[in-house]
Amino acid sequence: MTSLQADDGVRLDYTEHGDPAGRPVVLLAGFKAAGTSWSYQIDPLAKAGYRVLVVDLRGHGAAERPPSSVDMARRGKDVRDVLEALDLRQVVLVGGSMGGNTIWSYLGQFGASRVKAVVIVDQTPQMLNTDDWPHGFYGYGASNLDTYFAEGIPDTGKGTPLAKRGMRLVRLLKAMKDAERELTPGELVLLGDHAKADWRPVIAGADVPVLFLAGAESEFWPSTHASASAALAPNGRSVIIANDGHAANIEQPKAFNAAMLEFLAEVAPPRP
Repeated sequence: MTSLQADDGVRLDYTEHGDPAGRPVVLLAGFKAAGTSWSYQIDPLAKAGYRVLVVDLRGHGAAERPPSSVDMARRGKDVRDVLEALDLRQVVLVGGSMGGNTIWSYLGQFGASRVKAVVIVDQTPQMLNTDDWPHGFYGYGASNLDTYFAEGIPDTGKGTPLAKRGMRLVRLLKAMKDAERELTPGELVLLGDHAKADWRPVIAGADVPVLFLAGAESEFWPSTHASASAALAPNGRSVIIANDGHAANIEQPKAFNAAMLEFLAEVAPPRP
């Protein structure tokens, strides 16, 4: 584990794998998840010739945990600080869940001059359901805008029950063993900020190839968000993985890795 400092002095951590001369692929985990949640992607990416950097942003994994003042804008700045501190260019950004919208926060603030391609893993760009966006978090709308996520992430009753996921559950428990479950007041503020954001304009202005991967049985939102998001992007495409939940890269890693590597081989091969 290696550390670096964000511009406000907070410690961020990362591990590095694969060919140092390969194209950098930065893996950003979802809300509360540690970088170890990418354990099924590290070796396949490294074997394909990529330089793989698994990043713990503030509040994740081994990184520093400031008690407050973390919102989506700050997370985007943390990505900026990582890319600049390591001078990463022509990079592939891969984000799972909130990590996906963290990429949009970064691109919205700092542009895509360092970015070659983006992969978003089961994350809708707008969690609020509206007349023009019915692809948000199940049950979340104007009537409960300020209360739905006040105490945590609601149980939607959607997707395959955990007890019926078989090996999918085994992989999930193994990969997420380092995730912390209890939410701090600061994390609830971050969750609320995340829930109210609309990243669709950033997607529409992102002139880099983007792959939206979705689990067909996501617990949080309909898989239609992937194709709808791809339609917003100047260079977007989508893949829905069958028999897969929200943690799409964990529950069905073979299918996920195949789709991701096929996309990267076309738009961002391992040698820049």
